[in-house]
Amino acid sequence: MTREQLLRYLKIEVIGDLDRELSLWRLWRRARKHGARNFVFWFRIAQYLYASDNRLLKSVGKAINRRMMRRYSVEIMLGVQIGEGLFIGHPIGIVVNSGCVIGKNFTLRQNTTIGTTAQGLGDHQDIIIGDNVSVGANSCIVGSGLTIGDNVTIGAMSFVNKDIPSNSVYMTRKESLVKPVERVGLNA
Repeated sequence: MTREQLLRYLKIEVIGDLDRELSLWRLWRRARKHGARNFVFWFRIAQYLYASDNRLLKSVGKAINRRMMRRYSVEIMLGVQIGEGLFIGHPIGIVVNSGCVIGKNFTLRQNTTIGTTAQGLGDHQDIIIGDNVSVGANSCIVGSGLTIGDNVTIGAMSFVNKDIPSNSVYMTRKESLVKPVERVGLNA
């Protein structure tokens, strides 16, 4: 990630307007005011430092990421590639594996897991997620070599383990497994 990309990401994701002039005061104030924006701000800083060739900066990026994991219970690995427009609705209980390549305008909600099922190093295949994808709360995207197309909405509490084509809505059918209990032999 270059410095220009970092500043562009911060303008879009933290300030919320690409056309506004970047002011460090405005950036800091917006990041401090909103919890989700605060997480995204520090995640992007950590990602930028981690991409550096300097070992000291790389270790500072890892330290920032570990601190954000403890503070928010969100574990987005620094090796993940996420395009501009990352939005996290409620930053809690989120896990994103480094074997993911995610496009622009990605919306992620609480208690969501995105990870590969590869056991060994040779089995690893990235999960490819397109642009304008929204993932509902309590969802799980698990597999190796999965592709999720552009303009996809994944409903809440969905389990995804197969490819999803572009321009679609995906939901896992929810069925009740609990049967009503009959009251037998009770005197009222």
